Amino acid sequence: MTPDQIKALVRTIPDFPAQGIQFRDITTLIGHGEGFGASIDWLATAAHNSGAQAIAGMEARGFIFGACVASQLGIGFVPVRKGGKLPCATISVDYELEYGVDRLELDPTGIDDGQVVVIVDDLLATGGTAAAATQLLRQAGARVEDAIFAIDLPQLGGAKVLADKGVRMHSLMQFDAE
Repeated sequence: MTPDQIKALVRTIPDFPAQGIQFRDITTLIGHGEGFGASIDWLATAAHNSGAQAIAGMEARGFIFGACVASQLGIGFVPVRKGGKLPCATISVDYELEYGVDRLELDPTGIDDGQVVVIVDDLLATGGTAAAATQLLRQAGARVEDAIFAIDLPQLGGAKVLADKGVRMHSLMQFDAE
């Protein structure tokens, strides 16, 4: 499938979660076997080309895409969890959301010092979650230089946030403001 055919599988829901927002819903993409497979193939190729030795994905949809990419490449998956979800000693970082603060955590024993870890997630918007995950992974000893997304919303500036942290952004598709 072409990127345009894959993009056509993403459902747009107007005015969710608030008036004026065009929500890009990936459930229609992951529910389409051929389209989901083609998305994973593209993401896996980009991760391979980035020299990935492990894939990190943020809870929750990053787990879907990231774990599939890691499996396809035959490398490990590092789950970056929301606060309070891991039963072991963790490291954590707090980061700002549009309306408050959230926390990401991970088990640092799952990362080797200097290991090349590529972030894979479903969507890049403002870049806050991906930037926090980058900080956390680097704190654990990872080299994070690339982040790969199924969808980029370029008007929200996430690519610049990541570039300011020395992370290259790659995306399968983009949706502009409508």
